[in-house]
Amino acid sequence: MNEIWPALRYDDAPAALKFLTGVFGFSETLVVPGENGDIVHAEIRWPGGGGVMFSGTAYCAGVHGEIKAGGNAVYVVVSDVDAVYERVQAGAEIADPIADTDYGSRAFTARDTEGNLWTFGTYKGAA
Repeated sequence: MNEIWPALRYDDAPAALKFLTGVFGFSETLVVPGENGDIVHAEIRWPGGGGVMFSGTAYCAGVHGEIKAGGNAVYVVVSDVDAVYERVQAGAEIADPIADTDYGSRAFTARDTEGNLWTFGTYKGAA
């Protein structure tokens, strides 16, 4: 089995965890707490498969410590994008509203608590 796990950094990782699970619909699978309520490492899973890792910026070292919070983009494949859109638009800033694309997808993009862009769409990539 092979999977890809994007790794993000947040200045306020606990707020990000609450947002990503509460608004976007990820499931919390692992949280390693840090000092003062921060998060050293967290893992969340998308209900249809795949996952994301993230941490508070205070706990990043080496080349990963050079990554700034809020400058990333993640694409999430979903089968019922309209249902996800309905849930997400109630709690997130929509950067691009839902629409059919010229490449056969239906998608929208929302910002998380620190400005990362999350696109949810039906396009599964080229076979």
